[in-house]
Amino acid sequence: MKQLNVKNLLFSYDDEHIAVNDVSFSVNKGQYVTIIGHNGSGKSTLAKLIIGLLPSKSGEVIIDDMTLTEKNVYEIREKIAIVFQNPDNQFIGATVRDDIAFGLENRQVKSEAMNDIIVEYSTKTDMKDYLDHEPTKLSGGQKQRVAIAGALAMAPELLVLDEATSMLDPKGRKEVNELVGKLHLESKMTILSITHDIEEVSMSDFVIVMNEGKIVLQGTPQEILMKTSTLVDLALDVPFSVKFYNAMKKQGITLSTPYDIEGMVEELCQLNSKM
Repeated sequence: MKQLNVKNLLFSYDDEHIAVNDVSFSVNKGQYVTIIGHNGSGKSTLAKLIIGLLPSKSGEVIIDDMTLTEKNVYEIREKIAIVFQNPDNQFIGATVRDDIAFGLENRQVKSEAMNDIIVEYSTKTDMKDYLDHEPTKLSGGQKQRVAIAGALAMAPELLVLDEATSMLDPKGRKEVNELVGKLHLESKMTILSITHDIEEVSMSDFVIVMNEGKIVLQGTPQEILMKTSTLVDLALDVPFSVKFYNAMKKQGITLSTPYDIEGMVEELCQLNSKM
C-alpha cells in the first residue's frame, strides 16, 4: 500500500528558477526512504510541499489516497509529523515533559492518557530520565531525540525528517540515526528522511538522489552507493569503507580472498540495519 504518492510536482519560489521540477515517487507503508542531494537540490523544498507548508505550482501530493488541497491540509497534517534540522526552533515547553505534551494538548488528549503517552515515547527515544530537564540544556542529539519523541507522540502514519542530523556532531548524528533505525525495525513506521548523511542512506530501504530540482538516481542503497563517481560528481559523499576499497584498488592492492565493492556495500547496509 502506498502511504505517500508524489506525482509530477513542480514548484518555483520566484517563477524563474524551478526548485522542484516534475518530481514523482512513492513511499510504501512501512518503508524507510532517504532523499539525498547537495544544498539547493530541492530536497528540503520537497519536504515542505509534502506537508503543505508550500503550495505547488502543479502536480499532486497524495497521502493515504487523499490528495493534498487547501481544504484538507490540516486533516492530512494529522497523518504526518515532521522533525526539522534545528531542534531549538521546535521547543515550546519549559521541560522535556511539557514539550512532548504540547502537541497532545492541542489535540485535546485527556490528561490521564497524556502521561502514559509521554512516558511511552520518552522511553522509546531514551529520554525518560530527562523529562523534568530544560530542553535548552540538553546536547544536540538529546534535543533531536526530544523532538522525535514529540513527533511520535502524535501517532503519525508518516514521519518526515528534514535534515534532522545536519546540525549535530558525529556523536549526536550517530545517536539519532540509531534511534531512527530502531524505530523503523521495531514499529515498521513509514519514514521519509531528507539527509546529507550517507551513513543514514545505507540504513534505509530505498534512496532517491536529487540534483537541480530533479530526481537523477533512485534505487536500493546497494545500487546507489556503488555509483561512487556519479555521487562525487553531484558533490555527495560516499561511505568510508567504499572510499577505502577504491583507494586500495587504485594502488593495485587486493585482498587475499574475493571481496568486491558490491559485497562491501552489502555488508555496510546490513550492519547499519542492525544498529
